[in-house]
Amino acid sequence: MSWIKTNLYFKIGAIVFIALLLLIPTAMIQSLIQERENYQSDAVHEVSSKWGEEQTITGPILEIPYKRYVRETSGNDTTQRIVEVRDHIYVLPEQLNVAGALKPEARNRGIYEVVLYESAIQVSGKFGNLPLSELDIPREYIQFDKAHLIVGISDMRGIEKEIAVQWNGQRADFNPGVITEDVVASGVNVPVSLRADSSDNSFSFTLDLKGSQYLHFVPVGKVTDIKLQSNWANPSFSGSFLPDEKTVSEKGFNARWNVLHLNRNYPQVWIGQQEGLAESAFGVNLLLPVDRYQKTYRTVHYAILFIAFTFLTFFFIEVLNRVFIHPVQYILVGIALVVFYTLLLSLSEHIGFNASFILSALATLVLVTGYVRAILRSMRLALVVSGILLLLYAFIFVIIQLQDYALLLGSIGLFIILAVVMYFSRKIDWYGLSLGAKESKAPAVPEEPRTL
Repeated sequence: MSWIKTNLYFKIGAIVFIALLLLIPTAMIQSLIQERENYQSDAVHEVSSKWGEEQTITGPILEIPYKRYVRETSGNDTTQRIVEVRDHIYVLPEQLNVAGALKPEARNRGIYEVVLYESAIQVSGKFGNLPLSELDIPREYIQFDKAHLIVGISDMRGIEKEIAVQWNGQRADFNPGVITEDVVASGVNVPVSLRADSSDNSFSFTLDLKGSQYLHFVPVGKVTDIKLQSNWANPSFSGSFLPDEKTVSEKGFNARWNVLHLNRNYPQVWIGQQEGLAESAFGVNLLLPVDRYQKTYRTVHYAILFIAFTFLTFFFIEVLNRVFIHPVQYILVGIALVVFYTLLLSLSEHIGFNASFILSALATLVLVTGYVRAILRSMRLALVVSGILLLLYAFIFVIIQLQDYALLLGSIGLFIILAVVMYFSRKIDWYGLSLGAKESKAPAVPEEPRTL
């Protein structure tokens, strides 16, 4: 069975098989990362459910009921009768101004961190001439005396104080709930005084709202102007519109949006149900400074690179130094490379990603270097292996930090690595190559004298 030990093609096949086999625990680690991320999401949801979920504010919207008459038949009776049906007209404001101040804070649930916030939001604006003539409804059918102002709030548990509106200079308190679910599913409402010839109905109110991570607004005004400011230094502006003006610093951020009714896909007035308002929402996402799970997940994607180049280094050590490394030793080194990711994941939940990466990489380097030193009995070869691993860890660490340039830097790095491998293997005689002990030169045979 000595041919198994010295056969080059058997060794290559064994190395490839072991490398592919190690992808199984690597995939299990990816599942573990997703599981831990789900635990984090559950912790965030548990805290948010008691404090306030992500908040989206829609409105204010003017809701005006009206009656209409339809003919209907019942059962087998062909006799038609006139039935009164009640429906609703919805009118959006001509001008909507919002000025909000957010006070975020990070709280812990076990080992997980959750971003919560309190906000004081000043809302003001006006409704212009009611464009009811566009709807072709007889004016006597419209019940102006039963009009309501509604404001959609996605999570009512976040309301901290009573909400009172100044409607044309008159104070009125909001009631919980909405009149219908044609536009929003949850929110508050208040009856308002409205006349058929109303041309300028102003409103203003303050909304003290708690929530978690997101704060979004729906631009219901013909002209919507929104200003937000906070001491949070890591905002992500999300949704359908980016700020027209923004400043972000270590002290916080200021942002301003100006959105016209022409920028969205719904009218200023309509009857009945209207979908698509939420699709135009925009606002801010209060990001945590580091998302350890995403970075760890991205690091695991390079596991095959670590395994392949470490095994390739071992193979060249066998070829160039005429030593033999058993497949079991390949497996043990490969497992050490895979365990690096579990160390990284578990440590990052406590001390941050960067420190975890450095500690895990150093632990793996010490383990692999000591093992290679023991099996090859050569400190020089052990340092070669550890140096290559150190370069790989440094290369991956830089790629993870520079996310926008990861593909470019990764492509250049792989090209350089391939060039180095090709350079060192350029003079190897692959056809005459065998593994094992060094070849001994046969004694030279003297040539017989030629007879001329």
